[in-house]
Parts: sequence; structure tokens; C-alpha cells
Amino acid sequence: MNLLSPAPVFTPVATCGTIHGVGLGPGAPDLLSVRADRLVRGARHVAYFRKAGRPGQARRIAEGMLRADVVEIAMEYPVTTEIPLTDPRYNEQLSSFYAECTERMAALAHSGEDVVVLCEGDPFFYGSFMHLHSRLSGVVPVNVVPGITGMAGAWNATGVPITWGDDVLTVAMATLPEDELVRRIRDTDALVVMKIGRNLPKLRRAVAAAGREDVAWLVEHAAMPGQRVTPLTKAESVTPYFSILLIHGQGRRP
Repeated sequence: MNLLSPAPVFTPVATCGTIHGVGLGPGAPDLLSVRADRLVRGARHVAYFRKAGRPGQARRIAEGMLRADVVEIAMEYPVTTEIPLTDPRYNEQLSSFYAECTERMAALAHSGEDVVVLCEGDPFFYGSFMHLHSRLSGVVPVNVVPGITGMAGAWNATGVPITWGDDVLTVAMATLPEDELVRRIRDTDALVVMKIGRNLPKLRRAVAAAGREDVAWLVEHAAMPGQRVTPLTKAESVTPYFSILLIHGQGRRP
């Protein structure tokens, strides 16, 4: 060994940050898990989706929880309901949007920064974060923190169990064609319908055609300020975005 040889130089390996998709639950801040609460309060970078010109529901849930020096990253949808889902431009614009968001998240992670992405409900249940997760997985570390779903908040708001015994629960979107809604409403024991909004008249017709109008409930803003539970027969013709229709199962019980 040459004692005069210079000591080897070790270059430290940059640590890659993690993208955390954090489920915030149905709306009340005290329904976050302990893990979600810890990540949200400690995050230096916090990202969230929102409609342009709106504060965003996820951000509203986290109000008062973020540290003073937080860097907020608002990811604003280029389109929501302005273009029909069947229009090719809808997927094209959203695909480009999610690609841009992914690039921004990946750049932060590669610079060593962690990012908490605020997700309403559960990140893996009809949430926008899924589109980031599928693009980021294998590129940077991604962690998902489960959350209470909005539908769980809704059926708890009614004070009645959603399923009993062997009941089959169906979750459907009000954006489905009317005849498909009728079939699924008729063929299930318990039902949850989401994404109602301007689709309420169509949904109301489908529930009536399935012969279940008298047992259907509409829950608006579950677990949020202004929560309201109304029989479908008495519901107004237009509902807020955060509205869920429920039909409770009546299955086997002791």
C-alpha cells in the first residue's frame, strides 16, 4: 500500500424525496388518521387539486393545519364539466395536465424534497391522485395514506347501516347512461351513487324506473359544514358536487 496515495473521495448519494398521497377523509378535519395528520402538519411542500378560481375542497379540509413556511402547489384542472366526457379533447387535456403535474412532483422528489398531496376521501377511490401514482410509480418513491371515503361519511350521516349479512353493495356513477343506471339500481341490494350534480334528474328517473324511489336518500356535504340528509323524493333538482345517493341494504341479520 502506498502511504502517500491520496485518500479516496466519496461523493454522497442524493436522497430522493417521497410523494405522499394523503387521504383526508370525507370532510371533517378530525376524521383524518393520525398518520395523515402528522404528514400534513409537517410537510414543507403541499400540493392539491382544484378547479380554477376555487380554493379546493382538499385545501379547505387542511385549513389551519399547514406550517407557516409551507410551499403550496395548486394543481388546477384545465377542464371539469365544460366538455363532455365522450369528447376526445377531454382525455387529451387531462392527460397533458397530469403529465405536467407528474413532472413537477418528480422534479421536487429528485431534488430531495418530500411532497404531501392532499386527497379528499381515500387516494385510491376515484381520486385524481391515482393518475399521478400511476405515472410516478417506479420513477420516485410514492406512499399512500388511506382515508375514510366520502360514501362512508354519507351512510353514517343517515344513522342507518348500509349493508347487512350477505347484502351486495354497488357503487355507481351518475354519469352512466340512464338504462345502465336502471339495471344496476334494480340488481343490487345496497347502492351508492356518486358524481351526481347536474345528473340528478336522470338519476331520479332511473331510481323510479327501478322501483326504489321511496327508499333512496340524498346526502349532501357529508361530514362537512352544511351536511344535509334528504329523501330523494323531496330533494331539489340540482345538487352540489359533494352529493351521494344511498339505498340501504335490508339483508340477513340475527
